[in-house]
Amino acid sequence: MMHRPPPPMDYSLKETKPHLGGGKMAGDKVTSTYDLVEQMQYLYVRVVKARDLPAMDVTGSCDPYAEVRLGNYKGTTRHFEKKSNPEWNQVFAFSRDRIQAGMVEVTVKDKDVVKDDFMGCVLFDLNEVPKRVPPDSPLAPQWYRLEDRKGNKLKGEVMLAVWWGTQADEAFPEAWHSDAATSGGAADALANIRSKVYLSPKLWYLRVNVIEAQDLIPNGDRTRFPQFFVKAVLGNQALRTRVSTHKSMYPMWNEDLMFVAAEPFEEQLILSVEDRVAPNKEEVLGMCAIPLQYVERRLDHRLIITPRWFSLHKHVMIDGEIKEVKFASKIHMRICLEGGYHVLDESTHYSSDLRPTAKPLWKNSIGVLEVGILSAHGLTPMKSKDGRATTDAYCVAKYGTKWVRTRTIINSFTPKWNEQYTWEVYDPCTVITIGVFDNCHLYSGNDAKDSRIGKVRIRLSTLETDRVYTHSYPLLVLHPSGVKKMGEIHLAVRFTCSSLLNMMHMYSQPLLPKMHYIYPLTISQLESLRHQATQIVSMRLSRAEPPLRKEIVEYMLDVGSHKWSMRRSKANLSRIMGVFGGFIAIGKWFGQICYWKNPITTVLIHILFLILVLYPELILPTIFLYMFLIGVWYYRWRPKNPPHMDTRLSCADNAHPDELDEEFDTFPTSRHPDIIRMRYDRLRSFSGRIQTVVGDLATQGERLQSLLSWRDPRATALFVIFCLIAAIVLYVTPFQVVALITGFYVLRHPRFRHRLPSVPLNYFRRLPAKTDCML
Repeated sequence: MMHRPPPPMDYSLKETKPHLGGGKMAGDKVTSTYDLVEQMQYLYVRVVKARDLPAMDVTGSCDPYAEVRLGNYKGTTRHFEKKSNPEWNQVFAFSRDRIQAGMVEVTVKDKDVVKDDFMGCVLFDLNEVPKRVPPDSPLAPQWYRLEDRKGNKLKGEVMLAVWWGTQADEAFPEAWHSDAATSGGAADALANIRSKVYLSPKLWYLRVNVIEAQDLIPNGDRTRFPQFFVKAVLGNQALRTRVSTHKSMYPMWNEDLMFVAAEPFEEQLILSVEDRVAPNKEEVLGMCAIPLQYVERRLDHRLIITPRWFSLHKHVMIDGEIKEVKFASKIHMRICLEGGYHVLDESTHYSSDLRPTAKPLWKNSIGVLEVGILSAHGLTPMKSKDGRATTDAYCVAKYGTKWVRTRTIINSFTPKWNEQYTWEVYDPCTVITIGVFDNCHLYSGNDAKDSRIGKVRIRLSTLETDRVYTHSYPLLVLHPSGVKKMGEIHLAVRFTCSSLLNMMHMYSQPLLPKMHYIYPLTISQLESLRHQATQIVSMRLSRAEPPLRKEIVEYMLDVGSHKWSMRRSKANLSRIMGVFGGFIAIGKWFGQICYWKNPITTVLIHILFLILVLYPELILPTIFLYMFLIGVWYYRWRPKNPPHMDTRLSCADNAHPDELDEEFDTFPTSRHPDIIRMRYDRLRSFSGRIQTVVGDLATQGERLQSLLSWRDPRATALFVIFCLIAAIVLYVTPFQVVALITGFYVLRHPRFRHRLPSVPLNYFRRLPAKTDCML
């Protein structure tokens, strides 16, 4: 019996037509403000406070809390000890799709060790609950008298507000959701479920220009030459200067050290002057601590920072106590916070923000980006709970300094978020990143890591303005076993431009702020600073509540994308071949013209060539007109959908398992030596081919250099004589005649061609290169 191969996985982008904004569509635009998501109805119950509650224990007090029950769903407020007038001010939201009861009950109970005591309740008929639609003012809460189960009045009152609303309600982000009922109701679990908006810390580049030091007093042997250097530490960042070449007590360095600092400034800059007394031994000669709050801020290159002298201190042991001793030693430095740079925490290829740090340098926004995170479907089970496969999915979107996190939908492979977020846009050539994750902090301890389900990148410059894009994007993740589709995420995206002229003007501006070009940083500096920036951002966001954990931030910022990967190398090589493929195609087309494969086309090319030679002023207009016509022709087949992750372009759909295993290997490696030897041999083979290509390119360049170098005296003599004859001929012959003769010679009929290479090519291939001198 033959087994059919499994159907190919669908990695394509799908256009959808969701029911956005309650269906109030007007052409491509939607008329309401919360219009990029499907409306979801919720029953909101706000429990504000209670008063005059009866005493329930022997001490004459009570420990009250409120319980909101709707069918099988139950939410509780926190409880207060010994307080008869508690204030809760908590909101509960129940999805209308899951409501199966006709009454909502709010009960006030007294917390007890054995069994909680009933203090009274209030019932509401859902058919009589009012409906509120923003921007209507919030519904004012009212006092309700507590009753028993039979409707008799009891002592005490509770202040409540009950209304029907949508996810556009202001109470939605902070509300307890009925979805959270299955999480156990723990306070930490509920905090990890809520939606949240985060802001990245404001990052600065800190430039420390170490100039010189004076009056240093080295320890130990005074006869040796000192080896002074400066070590600077800021938080987890540590840098050092080179050893001073001045072998005296007055060393000089004049070297820049660059750090990343984040507001609010929590760490001080610690500088120490040290002397290398042995190969692995340094002695501290003095230290100083500089608070960053008082460091001067430079907005552009025109501001000159005045250098300052800083006194050095040293801690010594005196009578068993560590005491600070102040010396006359000083260090001369120029320190400033650079506000004219953009601190890169993302790759420049898909950066979401390109503004400088200093706000006075920001330009006006050019538009607004609105994203509706609708739903996901077909999600892969990510973990097991009580013997059942489950997924607790939430989304994180990052653009600029603003991060958003949707609420977690518990135990669903088809979660519906329907949350809409807005960002200001300052540059159209930026990218928004949206990731989907599985929440692993509902049932597990704090050591668990949230699992990645996939992410999507959308470049704003590929979007038409004022158009609503509704697509289902595949969520693709690369595993050691290969690429895997984890599901699909449904998004609605709209980019609105406030000024088309300003947006067009942005295309003429530098991609990064001016300081990156006036005082450029080296590639190694940028890589190190980007690593430090991502560490700072992940650390600060992980301290928020609920935390945006380190593994989430690093996945969204593509930390580790610079590491070696055979798959990525092949993908980049194929991209280069794709770029040169157009030139190769033009070369083949020109070869067909020269060999008269299509006589009519060749004759037309002859006529066009004759016209351009006789009227050379038409050459540039013809080229630009031709490019204009090509652009207009291709407009018919312009991309209608935004780009998405391409498995074929990434060489992920046919990657060898061992190449993927190498890509996911730790650094340094943890694999068996035999596997490492095999991979090393494979890398040598791959690098050998690259080495051959680079060597061939170098050979051709060296042959060009040897035309006039007299390395081959006969070849250079021939070239010099040819140049003299060509100069005389071209001087006395009109240029148009020379161009016509050359053109017609190149385009001559195959009957007048030879199969052997031409004379100039034979001459060029015989020129010497430096390959003879290589070992």
